[in-house]
Amino acid sequence: MVQITGLKNILICTDGSEFSGGAIREGLRLVKKTGARVAVVSVIDFNPELQALAPDLVDKMETDIRKHLSVIREEAARESIELEAFTRLSTTPYIEIAKEAERTGADLIVMGRRGKTGLKRLLMGSVTKRVIGHAPCSVLVVPREAKLECKKILCAVDGSVYANAAAAEAVMISKRCGADLTLISVVHAETASAFDIVHSQMHHDLIAENELRVAESGLKSAKEFAEKEDVRCESIVLAGKPYEVIVNSALKKSADLIVMGSHGRTGVDKLLMGSVAERVVGNSECAVLVVKARK
Repeated sequence: MVQITGLKNILICTDGSEFSGGAIREGLRLVKKTGARVAVVSVIDFNPELQALAPDLVDKMETDIRKHLSVIREEAARESIELEAFTRLSTTPYIEIAKEAERTGADLIVMGRRGKTGLKRLLMGSVTKRVIGHAPCSVLVVPREAKLECKKILCAVDGSVYANAAAAEAVMISKRCGADLTLISVVHAETASAFDIVHSQMHHDLIAENELRVAESGLKSAKEFAEKEDVRCESIVLAGKPYEVIVNSALKKSADLIVMGSHGRTGVDKLLMGSVAERVVGNSECAVLVVKARK
């Protein structure tokens, strides 16, 4: 189990763009707080055809990334942080990042994500979502402007083994950091307002009774674990589109971290991470910790 305050090895990923700024800043802060070893990797999306047609362009990309990594080294040195920084060329960057996580023994990958689009539908970038799907460890996704304080944490629970792992993680982080913890479970409601209806007010013709029972059961188990660890928490059931409710609840609670589960690694190239987790990561204004359940 990964605890944000008890990490041993962290891998920070950067693509050299402004969208990696939050991951670099908060990743180094996390290293400073925990004393973990850290490595920084930048994987260039290698295109053999491009190299054949424009070798100078590829060389420039490598040179620019090395300069970017040099700046990160200097920033880390000012905080007395020693780090390993390296660049890689790969036709499948997400696979290369997963391999580097294995090689460095990372128990957490920290990375950024592309900015929101004008659409409500998620477009968070294939590398980030595929890293989450293939990584051997949990992944912390940090939007550019997000700050990770671990003061107010929101954890999404749905009764699955993946959500249970996330809830256990959220409880331990809250315990170690003294954070306020909110456990939330969302049931679907096509016409219900997510914030006007709580479980005590739900109409049976609107919410499937079985779905509500599963949601309440998952919350009960998570809350019992929190109480066992002497962590006080609020638990709520809301209705609506799950990713919208989770993201809006985090805003309402002023959460600086959302914790949620993900399916384990897939055996295919295309990510099967789950649309709710994917959309929360893509639309959240705060950091999102995607916990990988051990098989």
